[in-house]
Amino acid sequence: MPRDVLVSPGDLTVAQEAAGALPDGQRITRWTFGSRAGVTAEVLSLGARLQALNAPDRTGQRANVVLGGGSVEDLLGEAAFLGATVGRYANRIAGGVLPLDDRTYQLATQPTGHTLHGGPDGFATRVWDGVPVRADRQVGVRFRLRSPAGDQGFPGAVTAEVTYLLDADGELSITYQAATDAPTVVNLTNHAYFNLAGEGRGTVLDHLLRVEAAGYLPVDGELIPLGPVEPVAGTPFDLRRARRIGACVTGEHPQIRAAGRGFDHTWVLDGSGLRRAALLSHPASGRHVECLTTEPGLQVYTGNHFDGTLAGRSGRRYTAYAGIALETQHFPDSPNRPDYPSTVLRPGERYRSRTVYRFSAE
Repeated sequence: MPRDVLVSPGDLTVAQEAAGALPDGQRITRWTFGSRAGVTAEVLSLGARLQALNAPDRTGQRANVVLGGGSVEDLLGEAAFLGATVGRYANRIAGGVLPLDDRTYQLATQPTGHTLHGGPDGFATRVWDGVPVRADRQVGVRFRLRSPAGDQGFPGAVTAEVTYLLDADGELSITYQAATDAPTVVNLTNHAYFNLAGEGRGTVLDHLLRVEAAGYLPVDGELIPLGPVEPVAGTPFDLRRARRIGACVTGEHPQIRAAGRGFDHTWVLDGSGLRRAALLSHPASGRHVECLTTEPGLQVYTGNHFDGTLAGRSGRRYTAYAGIALETQHFPDSPNRPDYPSTVLRPGERYRSRTVYRFSAE
């Protein structure tokens, strides 16, 4: 049974329990926190991962609205990115080639030949150190990880922190920080897949999505950005007004086909500072999640490549469009694109990023 380790004023609590171990014996901890009457979150030390998020619908019925692997083996394999903190560099670096200052580094790559989410043994596969935290009527967990110089080919040793905080109103805040002892690149995000009908309950094709962006980054057949920002106007990527996801991803637009008949693209967000990036809604349940971020981009992935081989915690299998990822981040392949916002982090600097997911029902 869970053991309470922190109790905040009101009904906000944090509890922890053992959640298995890696093959090498490293123990995995599950933290559960939030309001007994409202939204609760579960995070794992493996990958500093959001494994479950229980939110009420318009009738008060709660359901887990994020996808998650059902076993440690899944979390080290097919489900490695589900809900995880991915890094040292979220998204893709073409060919694993990292030019930085006067040197070029060869990073570890996946079978595609590109580096994805920090490489085949990135932050999602690591056990992070976690401690309970409390701040301003919020409770949660702060995770910390040290990545040594040369990790997956990246220069510089990096210390990364990820803090999850949840309040009684259903606002989940994720704050990232990092520092380095030598020039490197850092781009962190959370890779949760949302299904507001409930985990394993159909697809997100009936969800409505709005994204606050007038531009996006087209990609080639290997999902590497082609270059300049293109306007969304007149394309399925124009989500400045909420649109049904199924109506956007079932057409014959070449960019929809390039991504495997769906979205797997970066939207270039309007504005700066902490502002709204997206609004995802499920009319049938009345659930909504509003995404706010300090980041310049939002990678939207509609789970195009789920093929039914992976079963989630519910035991239900994930087929195409079983969930949608709203990944707040800098742009893919920025190290090779001087015209994109820089992801370089140098000694003495502090990487900071914040994303907020606000849950509601009506």
